[in-house]
Amino acid sequence: MTTAAAVVTMSAAAAGLSAGVLRWRRGGPVALPDLTRRTALITGGTTGIGRATATALARAGATVVLTSRDAERGAAVADELGEVARGGVSALVLDLADPASVRAAAASFRADHDRLDLLIHNAGRMVGQRTTTPDGFEATLATNHLGPTLLTAELLGLVAASAPARIVVLASLAHREGRLDLDDLQNTRGPYRALQVYASAKLANVLFTRELARRLEGSGVTVNCCHPGTIRSGFGQDGDSRGLLRTLLTIARPVFPGPEVGARAPLYLATASELEGITGAYLDGRRVARPSRAAQDDALARGLWERTAQLLDLPRDWPEAAVLGTDPVSTAPPSDGR
Repeated sequence: MTTAAAVVTMSAAAAGLSAGVLRWRRGGPVALPDLTRRTALITGGTTGIGRATATALARAGATVVLTSRDAERGAAVADELGEVARGGVSALVLDLADPASVRAAAASFRADHDRLDLLIHNAGRMVGQRTTTPDGFEATLATNHLGPTLLTAELLGLVAASAPARIVVLASLAHREGRLDLDDLQNTRGPYRALQVYASAKLANVLFTRELARRLEGSGVTVNCCHPGTIRSGFGQDGDSRGLLRTLLTIARPVFPGPEVGARAPLYLATASELEGITGAYLDGRRVARPSRAAQDDALARGLWERTAQLLDLPRDWPEAAVLGTDPVSTAPPSDGR
């Protein structure tokens, strides 16, 4: 990361604080309805915003399934949350960067649950240097976009069967700096800039939300995304970010609001009665906002959808196929991702 990029990072963080922190605090906690007999799946539910979201939903009576790349960590957190929950809490092993892990986790969930009312894509990752997965996918794209897309495809039939149901995607204000080249989604050309690649993955989140919402119109399943705020969490602190980038994240972390504040946006999207029927929206906190111009590009959204389906070996009509039944829509192994 260059000195110039570091300055931009710190300037953006300062701007985010001055423009947003007080608004997040003023919003106050989300009053949740009784969620008894509702089932929620939250990716990355062991730390940060994901854990705060899982805790709130479990206390409201939902059956909560959280995911973790580490089986022991997931089980331990599920046990801890179970002590304060009115609903049951369990954990699934899931590595979003690994299509085989995604399929296995989805199969396990379908075997244990007959409904899925809330699918919350919380897990995210920013990798400090270009890294590829064993399947050949660039790691930031795989974790933030490809994995959530595949998990949605594998579970959408169950979500549709539970309608009215909601899918919530945690995007980021960073999407405004994203740029997508459909001929080079894997970022193989030119220098690798971690912040730019992450921003582009977050742009993919918003485009995925809008396109899936369009394709599910009238199904009873709504799909919305949000910027949860600049939050104090473990993001970028698990070894993925190195050098100056990691230092900057560490220095800035103490001044940001805690995960409970960040959880307000996804909790609002998942439960608010006034959002019933609202789909394809991008929220900044609890306020519907206009995403970037690129995020509103319908042709880019369709192109990303088709390219993603190719990379994951999904049928181009997978939303329609999934809504017709609870079986997974993909059984073939993924392509090499190049």
